[in-house]
Amino acid sequence: MTSLDDKPTDREAGADADATTDRAVTEAALFDAFGGVRGMVETVVPGLLFVTIFTINKDLHVSAIAALAVSLVLVVVRLVMKGTVKHAFSGVFGVAFGVVFAMMTGNAKDFYLPGMLYTLGLALAYIVTTLCGVPLIGLILGPVFKENLSWRTRNPGRKKAYAKASWAWGLILLAKCAILFPMYFWADTDSDNTQFGWVLIALKIPPFLLAVWLTWVFLAKAPPPIDVFAEMEAEEAAAKEREAAGEAASSSGGPARHRRES
Repeated sequence: MTSLDDKPTDREAGADADATTDRAVTEAALFDAFGGVRGMVETVVPGLLFVTIFTINKDLHVSAIAALAVSLVLVVVRLVMKGTVKHAFSGVFGVAFGVVFAMMTGNAKDFYLPGMLYTLGLALAYIVTTLCGVPLIGLILGPVFKENLSWRTRNPGRKKAYAKASWAWGLILLAKCAILFPMYFWADTDSDNTQFGWVLIALKIPPFLLAVWLTWVFLAKAPPPIDVFAEMEAEEAAAKEREAAGEAASSSGGPARHRRES
């Protein structure tokens, strides 16, 4: 049997509901910030197409053109469906730089070099900004949660969570670079380039998902964000109310004061 004491109080039920809401908001924000499933697909498909075609016919030009073409198609699809194109556009630029590098050197492995350098730079950015007290993941997600930089001074628990998440991203990306860069320098033949390409594709999604999951874990346990936009709107509304009250008081007090003076 369940005693009356075992039943959750209204306060406990409200707290559970708030926690569930906060987790749902966190999940939605992460989904929006990192592109979700569609963003991952748009990230993987061009490279996958490149390495698949190169594995079959070892034709660098055909592989590069196909990868760039599918990136452009993904952007067009986004535009037609009136979706957010930032992830698709970033994919196009990454593929375009890869095509330029590969065409200049004539080596298929250089198609992946810009993306690898970007990953290394991003890893260092996560670590350096965290050491400086402004974790990058907080700068990325702050506007998404409508808290901007309020977490830096007004929400220390949330700042700590952002620091943990940034460390996770930085270390995970550094580990990925530690695997890929030696393979890049050791790849000399077309066969080596093909194997390197497949390893790179295999490492596209798992590290990303691990970093996103750890970010969700840290933020789910953190205090809720401070909605600075709502605060600004409330302050503006209060200022307008005070202004309206002042005008009403002055207009009602004018005739009375005039009568007293008479």
